[in-house]
Amino acid sequence: MTEQHLTVARTARYYQLGELSAATHHLWVVCHGYGQLASYFSRHFAFLPEENPDTVVVAPEGLSRFYLNGTSGRVGASWMTRDDRLSEINDHIGFLNQLLGALLPRCAADVQVSVLGFSQGTATVSRWLALSPRTWPLHQLVLWAGNFPEDIPIPAAQVLLQNLPVSLVCGRQDEYISPEKLQAQAETLRQFGATLQVVEFDGGHSLNAAVLRQLTTR
Repeated sequence: MTEQHLTVARTARYYQLGELSAATHHLWVVCHGYGQLASYFSRHFAFLPEENPDTVVVAPEGLSRFYLNGTSGRVGASWMTRDDRLSEINDHIGFLNQLLGALLPRCAADVQVSVLGFSQGTATVSRWLALSPRTWPLHQLVLWAGNFPEDIPIPAAQVLLQNLPVSLVCGRQDEYISPEKLQAQAETLRQFGATLQVVEFDGGHSLNAAVLRQLTTR
């Protein structure tokens, strides 16, 4: 028995807050964590376009969905698992590249693109930005409650992160990230050349409204 792959077309879903136009000067791409849905995750960012008409937030959703408990009820989405992970990584890189290709022509020519990944979404956005050619400038990267993946080749990481403003955010009570792990991650990002700020808050593995406002309106 041999494993085979077939590339097929499928429908990807994303949610948009705000209206794209030639007056759109700030575009935020925000990627949810494991077991979340983009519709709910995007609500944390609703204040941005409400307070800044030149800002649009786009929340793509992982291509794999599943029932969170048993065989019915609440549904969540995932960016990847360990099974056939390289194919899932490539599928999501293709999805995000195609999404940006559709969005950017509808924005101002000098639009600033910022990217935020939460939890599992940090690995997704990091691989996407590091492993695919990019024709648009990245304004800033926010890695919230997650890691920059160790499997990204060092040259690709250096090209992406050199002089890039990066915010590494984590709750002090996050059950998945110890202070030592956070410090090690910060040191790795600095070694790759990132202009890094580490932001901690009182809370667990979750977003924080005050910190989110601070980062997205800077």
